[in-house]
Amino acid sequence: MSAIDWTVLFLTLLLIICYGIYKSRGIRNIDGYLLGNRSMPWYNVGLSVMATQASAITFLSAPGLAYSSGMSFVQFYFGLPLAMIVLCITFVPIFHRLRVFTAYEFLEKRFDIKTRALTAILFLIQRGISTGITIFAPSIILSTILHVDVTYTTLFIGSLVVLYTVYGGTKAVSYTQALQMSIIFGGLLVAGFMVVHLLPEDIGFSKALHIAGKSGKTNAIDFTFDPNNQYTVWTGLIGGFFLQLSYFGTDQSQVGRYLTSSSIRDSRLGLLMNGLLKVPMQFAILLIGVLVFAYYQYHTPPVFFNQQEIQKLQGSTYKDEYKALEQQHVQLYAEKQAVINELTTALDKNDDKAIEGARLKLEQSNKQVQGVRDNVIALIKKNDGKAEVNDNNYVFLSFITTTFPKGLIGLLVAIIFLASMGATASAINSLASTTIVDIYKRFMNKDASDQGYLNASRLITFAWGIFTILIALYASQLGNLLEAVNILGSLFYGTILGIFIVAFYVKRIGGRAVFWAAVISEIIIVAIWKMDVVAFLWLNLIGCALVVIVGLILQQILPRKTENLAG
Repeated sequence: MSAIDWTVLFLTLLLIICYGIYKSRGIRNIDGYLLGNRSMPWYNVGLSVMATQASAITFLSAPGLAYSSGMSFVQFYFGLPLAMIVLCITFVPIFHRLRVFTAYEFLEKRFDIKTRALTAILFLIQRGISTGITIFAPSIILSTILHVDVTYTTLFIGSLVVLYTVYGGTKAVSYTQALQMSIIFGGLLVAGFMVVHLLPEDIGFSKALHIAGKSGKTNAIDFTFDPNNQYTVWTGLIGGFFLQLSYFGTDQSQVGRYLTSSSIRDSRLGLLMNGLLKVPMQFAILLIGVLVFAYYQYHTPPVFFNQQEIQKLQGSTYKDEYKALEQQHVQLYAEKQAVINELTTALDKNDDKAIEGARLKLEQSNKQVQGVRDNVIALIKKNDGKAEVNDNNYVFLSFITTTFPKGLIGLLVAIIFLASMGATASAINSLASTTIVDIYKRFMNKDASDQGYLNASRLITFAWGIFTILIALYASQLGNLLEAVNILGSLFYGTILGIFIVAFYVKRIGGRAVFWAAVISEIIIVAIWKMDVVAFLWLNLIGCALVVIVGLILQQILPRKTENLAG
């Protein structure tokens, strides 16, 4: 990056940090530290909810996912608006009326202490691990730009976020997230215009989408009902609905966002704002990835986008083999240009027969290019068995750092940093909230002073920050980070949601039954995932249903067993 880019990057980050520190001054107790004194307006809640979900992973992995697999991932969010409506009607009024700090306090009132503790622990496990992944995402940026090992950049980014979160608490997180999302929206708009601007003069937005479509990148909707297909309308509407309902309704990183509002009305408006804007925002991010794909139909892309792995290969005994493959890659792309020009001409003439002929040639050309890429990946593996061979997370980063003008590169890199700071700070804050309220205050120290709980909150926040940094150091082995986070969530969210569904709607099931139903369901879900029986989104529905069904069965069995033992 140039000096201008570094200046833009650091000034943007400095603005956010100073703004957060300024807004979080005067915190004196855990109500202020964990919930911001419940004083946030609805638009702040809405932007904070969006920023918590839209981590750096969204802006790094989603364009790369669209580049390699197309637009189908957008279906993942189809259940989100429905989930927001259900939350507004059910969860929000209950949480506000009880004036809880965490979602899990309600479970003790409804069931018992062990069910509350189990649910809190399930949340802490999955959120702690996934937060580590969100820290790793922006570390890739610094690693690529500075050409240093990703371990050092992970430690730097993690430390920055942890120190910022320990000081500011929820109030700092919420206010900075609102400013972050404003900058992010503006930056995405500029990025979209820039990608179109960089296309050849005779290739506009519409034609670029046609070109990408002929390679199967614009198929956003799939109505087929295939349990093994990760992204269809049905997995999004059903599996995605249960995932989003559990995430926004039972995950403290999100519940903590809308509990900061001053009223039920403001919480509802904030969630509805998220429901209306999230799908278009995700569509736009994926669309940028498709446009990047169209750009690389007219320009030769790297044979592998993770340049760190390429540099290792160039310095190894396989360098000559790699050089030959790279030359073959360049030659194939030169030949592909003729096919693309043929397709462009056919599209201009609206000649269906010529379009189909060019499409078949393009399909064959793409297979040849992929074959060379597969050979490069095999070389990378041969050179280093632990090498990261999924380069989706590097596609968009490589594109902006090699094509965008000075200043704009710094802004877009800052956007990815801001997304990471917002999501990570919120997650660490929620981990601390759950630990202090559901574990420390409930089991370890029930009678501490306000200052004592505030000090403990900051200490626990710091401890969780260290844990997430350690997880981040191993995140490079997880492939596409966006999918990794959602798979991890799906392993736990169904069970957690099932517990809350029983708590709200199935009054006949008691604490013992729901506790063991949750334990059994979680074991089954992990087994199903390990055996790869269905697409991961369905795990949310299966886990939720299992808790309810097994709970009903156990409720009938456990009392009778107790009676028999007593007799």
